[in-house]
Amino acid sequence: MSIPGMRGMDHVGFTVPDLEQAHDFFVDVLGCEYFFELGPFESKGGTWLSEHVNVDDRAVFRNRHYRCGNGSNFEIFEYELDGRDEQQPLNSDVGGHHLGFYVDDIDAAIEYLRSRGVEVLGEPTSSSGPATGQRWVYFLAPWGMQMELVSYPQGKVYEQASQVRLWSPVHPER
Repeated sequence: MSIPGMRGMDHVGFTVPDLEQAHDFFVDVLGCEYFFELGPFESKGGTWLSEHVNVDDRAVFRNRHYRCGNGSNFEIFEYELDGRDEQQPLNSDVGGHHLGFYVDDIDAAIEYLRSRGVEVLGEPTSSSGPATGQRWVYFLAPWGMQMELVSYPQGKVYEQASQVRLWSPVHPER
């Protein structure tokens, strides 16, 4: 049983401390495509923000919409609100997360990121078990958000014994 009519994930959204900084990183460094900006949005003395997006009604926000290659759409938000938590959650924290970007050549992608001054965390890790065939490495956005490069050009071991496949931007039609 699933949500009636569901076809899949349309987008993810996350909050950044500085919309311009994030825009420059996603477009100029990662090569994502920018589409449009919405806002500013505010409650104007009412309760629209708390009712519709679970945010303090004193806040004001804008957001921008992007896409990277064959991946899902994403939107970034910048909120103006005194006293908001500006700490980026670690992966181990509740709400911790990362964005994973598939690349054909992970070593070339790491070299590129480092040449652009991006902090790459360690060296690539080779996965084991069902994900054997995959290599990955984390890197940080300028505001500390965790991101990942991942590559599995020959597929993953689980695919040899499974009738179904995890979605991949390499073969989005499967």
